[in-house]
Amino acid sequence: MTILDEIKWRGLYADCTDPDALGRRVAEGPITLYSGFDPTADSLHVGNLVPLLALRRFQLHGHHPIVLAGGATGMIGDPGGRSSERNLLSADQVAHNVSRIKVQLAKFLDFEVATNPARLVNNETWTAPLSYLEFLRDVGKFFTVNSMVAKESVRARMEDRENGISYTEFSYMLLQAFDFYHLHQAHRCELQIGGSDQWGNITAGTDLIRKKAAGGRAWGLTLPLITNADGSKFGKSTGGGSVWLDPSRTSVYRFYQFFVNVDDRDAVNYLKFFSFLPREEVEALGEEQVRNPGARTPHKRLAREFTTLVHGEAACADAIRASEILFGGGLEGISEALFNDAVGELPAADLEKARLDAPGALITDLLVAGGLCPSKGQARKDIEGGGIYLNNARIADAGRMVAPADLLFGKYLLLRKGKRNYAVLKVR
Repeated sequence: MTILDEIKWRGLYADCTDPDALGRRVAEGPITLYSGFDPTADSLHVGNLVPLLALRRFQLHGHHPIVLAGGATGMIGDPGGRSSERNLLSADQVAHNVSRIKVQLAKFLDFEVATNPARLVNNETWTAPLSYLEFLRDVGKFFTVNSMVAKESVRARMEDRENGISYTEFSYMLLQAFDFYHLHQAHRCELQIGGSDQWGNITAGTDLIRKKAAGGRAWGLTLPLITNADGSKFGKSTGGGSVWLDPSRTSVYRFYQFFVNVDDRDAVNYLKFFSFLPREEVEALGEEQVRNPGARTPHKRLAREFTTLVHGEAACADAIRASEILFGGGLEGISEALFNDAVGELPAADLEKARLDAPGALITDLLVAGGLCPSKGQARKDIEGGGIYLNNARIADAGRMVAPADLLFGKYLLLRKGKRNYAVLKVR
């Protein structure tokens, strides 16, 4: 299977400027390709990762990937996929974001392999030294306004009379085209890949190379924008926020849970998009999903593979342990941070520490305080029925007194009724 065959099998092929010619070129030998990422925030999110993972797939097939951090283009903002003008970032903000994103980019590509090491570049390096007049003469003269207006990313904004498009964002495609031209000249880069919303920018680059570099060969390959089975935008958590790679923005536990909880209709497709599992294994997981959908085997494999890729094996193992808390797993050795991640969205109530002083608080009183039982009488019945747990250990005695020694990390009590009804009491 060639790299283009793999891209197509994984459902990652949207469009190509000349697919037959690109196929022949790839068959000749390794090709240098690039994809760019603008530092609009100090972290990438999962929606950014399809092109980045595609670079890794090309590298695994022996090709030469370049990943571009947009220190220059990040100062402008791409109008594609946006209905309004982007807030411009300061030079300091962009520099800070680039420094943070570079660390994340380095996780996905091999910069040390001897045969085809990845390169990391910043387009500020070759854009900043250019004067405005030089840019107009050396780049702008190769583009007609007619062709620029015809690009979908520009046309859609121009049709919106209320918001329109500024000259700043209108010029974005020229900057990205210049990136491709520079990399073509400096590194013999012949292929740019990106999301399907980047088609106009990518073809601007291939056009510039064709016109400005005599005999220059260049192709563009776009990847589909990922959506969920219900048509919603991929990469948003249940709370509506983006799922970030930076664990200070999205904890490893919540990152893992995002993939565990994907729609059944998406699980196998996402294994194709976001894992490096071979075709045979992905198809076997798809068959397992049909045989036993309740086991959610593809979901768990997806979450484990991708969390390990982004955060490492140890962090993934911690996230799995934290997720097991809500399935009755043991709490031994769990850290307070992981415990908080796991129970952070559970119903919670405060508890005065004095209530636990000798002889302690009756478990039935705490079940009422936590909202799991409407009365002490019902709490006793639930305990007698074997359905009440304290810190994931079953309570058999309705007269059980809860003391400070029962507190997790000196401040929490985890109560459970039945299989999935939880409450947390926090001592104050």
